[in-house]
Amino acid sequence: MTEKKQFQAESQRMLELMIHSIYTHKEIFLRELISNASDAIDKRYYHSLHGGDALKGGETGLGRDEFVISIAVDKERRLFTIADNGCGMDAGELESNLGTIARSGSLDFKNGIEQAEDIDVIGQFGVGFYSAFMVSDEITVRSRKAGRDQAWQWFSQGADGFTLSPCEKEDIGTEIVLKIKADSDDEQYGDFLESYRIKELVKRYSDYIRYPIRMDVKTSRPKELPEGTGENAEAEEDAEPEWETVTETQTLNSMSPIWRRGRSEVSQEDYEAFYRDTFHDYEKPLRRVHASAEGMLTYQALLFVPAKAPYNYYSKDFEKGLKLYASGVMIMEHCKELLPDCFSFVRGVVDSQDLSLNISREMLQQDRQLQAIAKNLEKKIKAELKGLMEEDREAYRGFYKAFGLNLKYNLYASYGMARDLLADLLEFPSTTQENAATFAEYIARMPESQKYIYYATGESAAQIKRLPLCERLTELGYEVLCLRRHRRIPHEDAPSN
Repeated sequence: MTEKKQFQAESQRMLELMIHSIYTHKEIFLRELISNASDAIDKRYYHSLHGGDALKGGETGLGRDEFVISIAVDKERRLFTIADNGCGMDAGELESNLGTIARSGSLDFKNGIEQAEDIDVIGQFGVGFYSAFMVSDEITVRSRKAGRDQAWQWFSQGADGFTLSPCEKEDIGTEIVLKIKADSDDEQYGDFLESYRIKELVKRYSDYIRYPIRMDVKTSRPKELPEGTGENAEAEEDAEPEWETVTETQTLNSMSPIWRRGRSEVSQEDYEAFYRDTFHDYEKPLRRVHASAEGMLTYQALLFVPAKAPYNYYSKDFEKGLKLYASGVMIMEHCKELLPDCFSFVRGVVDSQDLSLNISREMLQQDRQLQAIAKNLEKKIKAELKGLMEEDREAYRGFYKAFGLNLKYNLYASYGMARDLLADLLEFPSTTQENAATFAEYIARMPESQKYIYYATGESAAQIKRLPLCERLTELGYEVLCLRRHRRIPHEDAPSN
């Protein structure tokens, strides 16, 4: 029996608001549905480890390697389907979880168990599912709960409400079918039915979901020809190959973030390949910072210091920031709050389970934890640059040639507030040394009779050395630091954003 029901608690207005206001990009719907599927599998796996009764009732429990999230498309009918073999839902749970907007079954699950801090579920706001209405006219959910014989179907076309009815479903889990909207002049919704687009979005947002995300993909390959014999063999080798279209099941995500692996499990080549593929830099990174923390502050970070400045680094077009993940799901492409301007050249990722996110998970709420992570990373970066200076001075000079101007600018722009952080990273040419020196090195070379640090400014070190005053100080055995004057940089063209 099919029964028409209405969304609860002013949910009609909230649904309309959310579809049009909460999410910035329509493509986010796929991230949200995949995250929900991952949570459903987590719940089933958790129950299988703690008694397993919820998985039985005639069925055999699955091993962790048997769980999967599947995606399928039907371009002709404009149907997008995502399915999982997680815990599933019965009629009551479908009505409660999907009929009440901002009701999170994942959060209820976490709150209802002991040692909840050890359970990592992604969806805790209860609104991610409804982001699918941004790209679809109607949504059908078929679900069979573990341990139940009867499956149920939830169907909705949006704010008018939903229907709930029994249905047939052989396997445990949930299947969500979206009827993708028709294309318009402003939006090409059909792109979400293209395999290349789906692969791109999975790679961007859900590459590190812990379960395989699989999809049947059509690919072309050369036909295998029978081996030739005699006079025809040579001609067949030179012939143009014939191509055929085949369908193969591909796993779209890598599942295992490199920053979560043990450092002994990751080679230098693995780090370099990750850096090259993620940040599209064909130069090897100069240094790497692999950091993690647990306890009151929990996060993992993998940072890189580039060997050269990007072509647009000293322009207003450059966008600083680290890639931010929450439990393996990408939240922000460039999180500016995690990097000070003086270290804006650093590239990398930060992954934390405990960040305070807003309801759409697209923006952070400012909190102490975010500030603490940023402060820790600042110290790590500073220590890595100091280590580079001490271990390989020639490499550090290459780094300084690329980014030294940014360090000096931010020391000036902060009115000296960044002095303790940056002062011992700066180096300057001098009147007596062939290579640039730091303040510490200058002071170590000062004769006992010298009471002050001497410096002069000019267009170049060669010009400064010719100054009469510098010649006089050199005769006295004193070293003069040569501070080169840079062209004044307007505020909008400052070397760090």
